[in-house]
Amino acid sequence: MNEHELQQLYAQVLDLSQNIPLHERLQAPDATVTMVSPLCGSQITVDLDLDGDRVSRFGQKVRACTLGAAAASIMARHVVGKHADDLRTLRDTMRGMLKNDGAAPAGDWSSLAILAPARDLVARHGSIMLVFDAVAEALDEAQGRDKHRAGAGKGIPDTMRA
Repeated sequence: MNEHELQQLYAQVLDLSQNIPLHERLQAPDATVTMVSPLCGSQITVDLDLDGDRVSRFGQKVRACTLGAAAASIMARHVVGKHADDLRTLRDTMRGMLKNDGAAPAGDWSSLAILAPARDLVARHGSIMLVFDAVAEALDEAQGRDKHRAGAGKGIPDTMRA
């Protein structure tokens, strides 16, 4: 990636991070989850309502770096109307993209490919993953599912509930 391409990419990420839709908290949501990245201190609170297995309302409060805020911005642009299982798959796809050099999400989520260069920025993985982990945990909470988080391993986790 040359300097001009890098500057364009940064400008796009910066624009996303400064223009986050659905940035207001919901009144009386079906679920609320606050997550933090212990490595960098970024934090997000996600509120959501479900209509069956689909997100009907969404709100969030984001205190994260530019990359984490950009991820939250993209989530807010597409989350309403999405099926809970598809959002859990999205979380896994994003984790695979960052951690295992996996493919970027497709379809409505293809704009998340803009975050693929962050694969090499391991210290920012937690901030990027905050919104995806928070949404998945909020879905679990709203649907009364077991709250056990898959993928727990050694060392500092990327994200954790606050």
